[in-house]
Amino acid sequence: MSFKLIPYMSHPNTSSPISVAIIGSGPAGYTAAIYAARAGLDSVLYQGIQPGGQLTTTTEVENYPGYPTGVLGSQMMVDFQAQAQRFGTDIQNATVTTVNFSTYPFQLTINNMIQVTAKTVIIATGASAKWLGLPSEQRLNGRGVSACATCDGFFFRKQEVAVVGGGDTAAEEASYLSKLCHRVHLLVRGDQMRASHIMQQRVLQQENIIVHFHTEVQEILGDQEVTGIRLLDNQKQTTYELTVQGVFIAIGHQPNTQLFTSYLELDARGYIQTVAGSTCTNIPGIFAAGDVQDSIYRQAITAAGTGCMAALEAERFLAAQG
Repeated sequence: MSFKLIPYMSHPNTSSPISVAIIGSGPAGYTAAIYAARAGLDSVLYQGIQPGGQLTTTTEVENYPGYPTGVLGSQMMVDFQAQAQRFGTDIQNATVTTVNFSTYPFQLTINNMIQVTAKTVIIATGASAKWLGLPSEQRLNGRGVSACATCDGFFFRKQEVAVVGGGDTAAEEASYLSKLCHRVHLLVRGDQMRASHIMQQRVLQQENIIVHFHTEVQEILGDQEVTGIRLLDNQKQTTYELTVQGVFIAIGHQPNTQLFTSYLELDARGYIQTVAGSTCTNIPGIFAAGDVQDSIYRQAITAAGTGCMAALEAERFLAAQG
């Protein structure tokens, strides 16, 4: 991948710039903070509007190394934060509201009023799952409703689940769950799937995946946990219910890149593009880690790995600046 590097102008400072500003506080952000602090770099992490990121909305995480009996997603992020603070990272419960990457050092506005500058910036703002917008969906999130089959599918082994969506993400989620679950209902709003041909073939060839076309979700049922789902057949205009123990929303993710669209190169879906095998963006000194630049894996462990990479690359960048 080739980038058109964007030059920046020098910016006169009235105060000393931060060596490393980290925007975001999920696994990528906290891991970057740990590595930057251990390297002796002056670093500040801005947690954003959701400290800890998406993992704070999940229940038990069983696939992250080092937690042999599993851990609550929220507790894992508490642990990550404590480790970053142990090495001296300045962690602020604040949000970066605007950026200016056209000057150097880079300019950040915090909470719409505080101006700071930074020699390097690590973007770890993640990506947010797209939701249907149902109150029951949010109420039962983490209690049978999920947006990640790889994360939560294990909890529904040998059970019956539904996957909402008709694209590649939904097809991949359904295929993955079919290996764990007794039966998977794939709920497609239109008269055909939008997934690639090969993904559709995989779904249709799997005996325990039932595809429901012309189907919309009206309500997710259950008080303390999911017990079923109420559906609308939008062709016949009739409703019916399915008994399921889990509902996976697979209508896509939205990378949290709104702040950076004027400066960074994004792909067609809005993810930050990085140089292959690195976290470097098209602006020297700006690095992207975690789900904000990863549309494929979207796992805590891969996010943490790129957070490590970003901090090491920021350290090398600063060393080269003298």
